[in-house]
Amino acid sequence: MTITPERETELLASVPTGLLINGEWRDASDGGTFDVHDPATGKVLATLASATSEDAMAALDAADAAQAAWARTPARERAEILRRAFDLVTARAEDFALLMTLEMGKPLAESRGEVTYGSEFLRWFSEEAVRDYGRYVTTPEGKNKILVQRKPVGPCLLITPWNFPLAMATRKVGPAVAAGCTMVLKPAKLTPLTSQLFAATMLEAGLPAGVLNVTCSKSASGISGPLMQDPRLRKVSFTGSTPVGKQLLKDAADNVLRTSMELGGNAPFIVFADADLDQAVEGAMGAKMRNMGEACTSANRFLVQASVAGEFTRKFAEAMGALTLGRGTEDASKVGPLIDAGARDDVHSLVTAAIEAGAEAVTGGKAREGEGYFYEPTVLANVPNGAAILNTEIFGPVAPVTTFESEEEAIKLANSTEYGLASYVYSGDFNRMFRVSEQIEFGLVGFNAGVISNAAAPFGGVKQSGMGREGGSEGLNEYTSAQYIGIADPYAV
Repeated sequence: MTITPERETELLASVPTGLLINGEWRDASDGGTFDVHDPATGKVLATLASATSEDAMAALDAADAAQAAWARTPARERAEILRRAFDLVTARAEDFALLMTLEMGKPLAESRGEVTYGSEFLRWFSEEAVRDYGRYVTTPEGKNKILVQRKPVGPCLLITPWNFPLAMATRKVGPAVAAGCTMVLKPAKLTPLTSQLFAATMLEAGLPAGVLNVTCSKSASGISGPLMQDPRLRKVSFTGSTPVGKQLLKDAADNVLRTSMELGGNAPFIVFADADLDQAVEGAMGAKMRNMGEACTSANRFLVQASVAGEFTRKFAEAMGALTLGRGTEDASKVGPLIDAGARDDVHSLVTAAIEAGAEAVTGGKAREGEGYFYEPTVLANVPNGAAILNTEIFGPVAPVTTFESEEEAIKLANSTEYGLASYVYSGDFNRMFRVSEQIEFGLVGFNAGVISNAAAPFGGVKQSGMGREGGSEGLNEYTSAQYIGIADPYAV
């Protein structure tokens, strides 16, 4: 389907450009704005209101005022709002997909996939909202009764990244709504338009004023700083870099805030000699090239058993080299631009340093000339173990390949990082899956599968990749606290 400039203009004109506070779209308190750019051209797409610290506090005022009534709202009613939101997002899938492609750069096919993935969090948590069970049991010695109920934690600050503009919002908003929490959503300044359209959709689905407030801003600290110092805020959920997450954890300590942190990754993609190599290459393409490699779950290091490394690398390079670069709205595009010039330059610096250290660029290895921030899909062979590219989250379409000899060495190499989010293992030995998954230190393991994220599964990492889980039944627990009520034995005389 051809996307015309008129279609783009019409869609962009439909997106709210103000701040959403207490159910109303308004300008920033100081009249400030910021521009959103198309990474494929560098041109301005839209100009949005830029929230100030004063606006952030107004958003928290609204969330705090709405909290008590929202917590008392029956779970079925909250569930139906989420289900209506799922239906609305699904009905407008093409609008959401095109908007993500314009502001983030990914091809339309990938954006459509994100709409399917992201909307599923709304449906999943609409079903989980009515299953937030407590328990009623007798104490072990039989003298009292234990009543446990789960209660919403209260107003939450939700900070989302730029790389999955819809899914990261729905993955946080869905469980917060289901649990009965009010929210201040702070989208990334690079890709806020999808969140704006999503927030408008939530209002249309019947979400009461003040439950969801949106404060786009060119100053992230100007929003998070004052909010996290206010005792009315009870939780912060952040997806982004580890350094920023560490600072937020320090800030959260003062008020002992509940925190969910989904941080950086350095995912190993392990290929054993007994793997189906064609299946492994197919999985590698999904694990590496989803979102042009701009994903925390992206395969960052390809650890291949030495006896099959040559064949795997050749097949992988052929598949990567066949991908077509282009603006995401172009029918032939398989690889869109990186998010900005800085991201493209950082990726190229890692590639250049690896080649200088002895790696070989089997395919790709350079930026595309012309407008936009495009980088060629790249496969690097013979990457030395000490190369920076093996220890740095690449966030681009670059796949460094290194080798190992034994299962023990593969596990050691996989764990040789401070991160522990996603990992991938390809092998024809099912028993190896259990051995390796029990020993590698990662929150997610894909076994003969390159894309494993799902709304029904708990997503999150260990070590410096964060804490807490999003998705699954575990995702709802992140927004509730358990309250214990001890009851005297009703049979006592």
